[in-house]
Formats: sequence, structure tokens, C-alpha cells
Amino acid sequence: MSKELTIEAPDGVPFIDFTREFDAPVERVFQAHADPELVKQWNGPQGYEMDIAEHDFTTGGRYRYVHRDTQGNEYGFRGVFHTVRENEFVIQTFEYAGAPDEVSIETLTFESLPDGRTRLKGHATYPSIEDRDAIVSSGMEHGMRDGYDKLEALIAA
Repeated sequence: MSKELTIEAPDGVPFIDFTREFDAPVERVFQAHADPELVKQWNGPQGYEMDIAEHDFTTGGRYRYVHRDTQGNEYGFRGVFHTVRENEFVIQTFEYAGAPDEVSIETLTFESLPDGRTRLKGHATYPSIEDRDAIVSSGMEHGMRDGYDKLEALIAA
């Protein structure tokens, strides 16, 4: 099966859906989302550094982190983990510091596949189509693709 990231941003609706498969069991993919030391190794574009100020991957927990590019530009993000069901499902909010008050609500579903593989499915809903389009045009796909390729390498090691 393909390990390509697929992203769908249908016209006329304020959401994004994505899917990515990994050659690792659900438990390893989930743990790479739960452990902040692992998150730092894969989240974000190639060449960016990541500082995590907070990462409480539990129901009601919060996160806050900053990506730093090679020129020293910083990109901050924060949110709340509303629901975390181990190895199964997450509901969280996501807010980019550069666009405050444009909070998306996201779900992540961890699906076990044959041969010890995992399908990760995400759905992000934005306050408006314009907010969703701004995220899509920001380079989100590039950052997600890089991040999930790094995650694949991390969990394969």
C-alpha cells in the first residue's frame, strides 16, 4: 500500500482530510505522537528545529511548541487535547500563533492494518473556508509530508 500522504481540501467546505500509512503497528505510531521527545524528532519540515514548551497528550491536556527554520524565523502552535484514546483516536484543537483566533478542531484516527501496518486519518475543520484556504496555501502540505516521512523513518528504526 502507498505511504504517500493524501490531502483533500474540497471546494465549498471548511475542512481538510488527510491519510498516511506507515510500516509500523498502531502502538508505535501512537507513541510517536504521545512522547514529546519523539514528537520533536518528526514534527515539522526538514531542517526545522522544534522546542516543546508543553505536551500533555492526555484527555484535557495541552500542547505548545515552536518550529524554528534555518533563518531563525519562529512559528508557534498551541492547542488542547480534548479526547485521547490510546492507540485509537484523538480530538484536539490547533492554533497557529501567526493567525490567532483561527482555531481548527482536528481528529486523528489510528487504524490497524494487516502485516503490522497503520493507517493514520485526520480531519481538520476550520472556522471558515477562507481560514482553511489560508492554511492550505501556507505550505502545510510540504510540512506534513516532511514530518510524516521523518515519522516513518523514526518508527522504522
